[in-house]
Amino acid sequence: MLEIRYVWEWPVRITHWVNALAIVVLSVTGVLIGYPYLVGVDGGFAMGWVRFVHFVAAYVLTASMLARIYWMFAGNHHASWRAFIPWSTPVGRRNFVKMLRYYTFTGKQISYEVGHNPVAAVAYAGVFVLIIIQIIGGFALYAQYNPGGMMSAWTAWILTLIDSQWLRLIHHGIMWLLAGFFINHVYSGALMDSKERNGTMSSIFSGYRYIEPKDL
Repeated sequence: MLEIRYVWEWPVRITHWVNALAIVVLSVTGVLIGYPYLVGVDGGFAMGWVRFVHFVAAYVLTASMLARIYWMFAGNHHASWRAFIPWSTPVGRRNFVKMLRYYTFTGKQISYEVGHNPVAAVAYAGVFVLIIIQIIGGFALYAQYNPGGMMSAWTAWILTLIDSQWLRLIHHGIMWLLAGFFINHVYSGALMDSKERNGTMSSIFSGYRYIEPKDL
């Protein structure tokens, strides 16, 4: 008999989809900002709208990330910051190796988890770091329009460490890393949903997963 477990609370699900949508919008508008194909369209202000949408999406992503970070301390143990450092325990390290071998086709066993498996958890932690770098670097670039403003005062130190052109290159490169993660994320989710048959894919909509008691 399968057990139904409420795993992903509504703040986790909402921030997941807000982050995903914001990153898609930021990526599309970011490419257009880097390669302004729309110059001269709409009386010459098309790129102004592209930049406006980009900045709005950046604020939305920032608010969503702050909410998700807060929920790492206020939510259940599946949402906790501890879930993203599985190697801190012997069981976590053992299961990390097991899942890594499964993903790299060197092993057939998987570690059955109610929440994130250890490899996925580490990957998500890395993605959080990349998004935070994107947010900070993006606002540092954005603040250059008003060198005497408050945002510039908060982020000017970044441009003393790295040239703005290099910062743009890093900003662009991380976008492609996130795009690669998106492809792997969908593939891995579908793979584990097929392997475990526990509602992995549907759980990010409903919050519920279906667990075999013997797997626990």
